Amino acid sequence: MEGKKVLVTGATGYVGGWVVKYLLEEGNKVHITVRNKSNQQKYAHLIELAKASNGDLEVYEADLMKEDSFIEPMQGCEYVFHIASPFIINGIKNPQKQLIEPALNGTRGVLNAVNKTESVKRVVLTSSLAAIYGDARDMQDKGLSEYTEEHWNTSSNLKHQPYSYSKVLAEKEATKIHGEQNRWALSIINPGFVMGPSLTTHSNSGSIQFINDLISGKQKMGVPELNFAFVDVRDVAKAHILAADKESDGRHCVVEKSLSMLEVSKILANKYGDKYALPKNQLPKFMLYLFGWTQGVTVKFISRNVGYNILFNNSKSKHALELSYHPVEESFVEMIEQMVK
Repeated sequence: MEGKKVLVTGATGYVGGWVVKYLLEEGNKVHITVRNKSNQQKYAHLIELAKASNGDLEVYEADLMKEDSFIEPMQGCEYVFHIASPFIINGIKNPQKQLIEPALNGTRGVLNAVNKTESVKRVVLTSSLAAIYGDARDMQDKGLSEYTEEHWNTSSNLKHQPYSYSKVLAEKEATKIHGEQNRWALSIINPGFVMGPSLTTHSNSGSIQFINDLISGKQKMGVPELNFAFVDVRDVAKAHILAADKESDGRHCVVEKSLSMLEVSKILANKYGDKYALPKNQLPKFMLYLFGWTQGVTVKFISRNVGYNILFNNSKSKHALELSYHPVEESFVEMIEQMVK
C-alpha cells in the first residue's frame, strides 16, 4: 500500500499504533479516530511519527457507541482498519454493558458507515484467536490436533469467558453485514496473545501486565499450567496491512508459537538469570481450586484451561500474506527492556 487514504480505528492502542506507523512510512494518508480530540497526550506520539514519515495524519473524533460518528472520518477512504474494541478481562461486573454492547455496537457502527461510503473497497477487522477457541480443553473435546481458521469458539458465553464471547459475536456480526452486500471485501485478523514493544508509554495493555506479573515477584511461588499462543505486535500490525495489500479475504490465524507460563519464565531466566524473582515451578491444579477464587478465577475456568495445550496452524498467514514472524522470545525481552527504560 502506498499513497492511499485509509481510516484506522483504535489507532492509539497497542496494535493500532504500529498499524498507523507502518501506513505512514509507506506514504499513506491516514485518518484516525479518538474519543476526545482535545486529549492530545493520547495521540501525540502518532503526530510525531507522521512528521518523520512520508505520510499524512488527520485526527477525528468518533465513539464506538455513537451511530454515524465514523461517517465523516471515513470520507474518501479506500481501506478501513477497524481495530478498536474493548479489552477488559478483570473487574468485569456487567459483561453485557462492558463488553458485548461496545463490541457489537462498535462493529455495526463502523460497518454501517462503510456501507454508506462508496469509496471503501476493503475492511480489515481485528478479531482474536478467542473467536476461534474458548477453553484450552476444547481442542481435546473436539478431537483436534490444532486450530485453523475454520474453527469457532463454541464454549464461551456471557457468564463464562465473556471477553472471548464478545469477540465471537463481533466477528460473526461483521461477517453477517459483509455478506449482505457485494461492494467491499472483508479481511479478518485473528491474533494470539500480543507481545513486544509499545509505541507509547501510556499503554495499559494486558500484555504488559502479564510480563510485569512474571518479573515483579508476584508469581515467584509458582504459576498455573496455562498455555497461550503468542505473537509479536509488529507482526500483527503487518498482517493487517498485508491483508489489505494482497486482498486476502476471510480469517487469518496470526500466531508465532504456543508456550506455557513456566516456559516463558524459563526463557526470561535464561536471559536475565536471577535479576528478577521469576517463578520456577508450576502450581498444582488442586491449589488453584482451593485459592483461585481469591483472584476471581472460577472453578470452571480452572477445570477447562489448566493443564491443556493449545496449538494453531498459521500457514495461511505465511502463504497468503507472506508474513514472517519475530521469535516471541525476542518480543518478551524487548518488552522488558522498554518497561525498565
